[in-house]
Amino acid sequence: MKKLGFANKGLLIPGLLAVVALTAVALWLGRGPGKQLALRVPGTDQAPGTELGSQANPVLAGKLIQSDGQAANLPGAWPQWRGPHRDGVSTETGLKRTWQASEPRELWAIDLGEGYAGAAVFQGRVYVMDYDRDKRQDALRCLSLADGREIWRYAYPVPVKRNHGMSRTVPAVTDKLVVAMGPKCHVVSLDSVTGALRWGLDLVRQYGTTVPPWYAGQCPLVENGAVILAPGGKDALLLAVEGETGKELWRTPNPHGWKMTHSSVMPMEFGGERMYVYCANSGVVGISAKDGSMLWETTAWKISIATVPSPLILEGGRIFLTGGYNAGSLMVQLQKENGRFEAKPVFKLEPEVFGATQHTPIVHDGHIYGVRADGKFVCLDLDGKVVWTSDPGQQFGLGSFILADGLFFAMNDSGLLRLIEATPEKYVLRAQAQVLKGRESWGPLALVDGRLIARDLTRMVCLDVAKR
Repeated sequence: MKKLGFANKGLLIPGLLAVVALTAVALWLGRGPGKQLALRVPGTDQAPGTELGSQANPVLAGKLIQSDGQAANLPGAWPQWRGPHRDGVSTETGLKRTWQASEPRELWAIDLGEGYAGAAVFQGRVYVMDYDRDKRQDALRCLSLADGREIWRYAYPVPVKRNHGMSRTVPAVTDKLVVAMGPKCHVVSLDSVTGALRWGLDLVRQYGTTVPPWYAGQCPLVENGAVILAPGGKDALLLAVEGETGKELWRTPNPHGWKMTHSSVMPMEFGGERMYVYCANSGVVGISAKDGSMLWETTAWKISIATVPSPLILEGGRIFLTGGYNAGSLMVQLQKENGRFEAKPVFKLEPEVFGATQHTPIVHDGHIYGVRADGKFVCLDLDGKVVWTSDPGQQFGLGSFILADGLFFAMNDSGLLRLIEATPEKYVLRAQAQVLKGRESWGPLALVDGRLIARDLTRMVCLDVAKR
């Protein structure tokens, strides 16, 4: 075939350029004055250089999927991890104090991706963070409290490998928004009714967070219109953002380079200050709720492998810290002198006395209740003395527990739910039932309108525990 000569090329190139130019003009004119521009979602604008691609926040690339579920006409709320007051205590009454052979009755059940993420409940809707392995997506799901049918889900792409499950966190929900954290420390905020995206954060990319060894276990805190997080990043130990927009309100510097743990932020009042107490990987801090300044810090408490339980806030400025992996427990006392705070150790407990591996203890009528590393349910007085332990053979493993109507609902590893009298007199087992048939029934419990929500590694159930 004859090659084109230089002269022919010279004629061809200008012609091609002319065609390209005319096409561009036609496309520009084709937009027309009536062409509407797409509206931007508040809080989702990206800074230059962060367009969708390898450096993008995947939360912003998510999709809302609507389903046919309907919110239940039920008024109760379990709006966050550990309930309305973040203390593991429900104010509900009228619960059954013993169960027949077929009780508690299962109202509904659903399958979930592997994990231990518990439920938050608000205005007849159940919110749970899930992971879809087939589609490789985090999914914040909204279900009906009446029957478990999905109302909507917001899913965004993120690769997560199996590592003792994936999702571990509990959302925080109000009448306006629901906020959740995914396994790789992505934070998603949605309209709590419609599921529409409000804003999203990638704590790793934006704040330098190191994902904890078994993925994120931190449950967001929402109060006074702000979302409180603990990124543990190079320049942001704690962080507050505006709930409506995701706009940063304050951040706490991180001079020691302390990292995120599986623990969650706990609010506290002492010495005329509202503060947030957090167990980082190498110490504990108290952060001003007003401006994010550090009020106090201590290195007297740290766990070498994994910090999972959160600080247990007691009256009078005392904080009970506990953990597994031979950490035991430590009680500290806050003091304020000349305007300065200090956390002083009061007593330490060896792990064989008490050390909770996974779930934060509950304080009730001057006593501390929890599950220690050997699986025993334990009652302590406030001086750290063991008052009683569960009977031989009554093991609880890493199961969750909550308090309601003078009763502890306590799960064991294999899905056996026990009803225990909340008394320091002695261990009193009132009832027990096998409510899950899977394994690793570790997800935090939730109780709303006489309905108890529990889960194991791959299944969630809703149980009727009320007198009806």
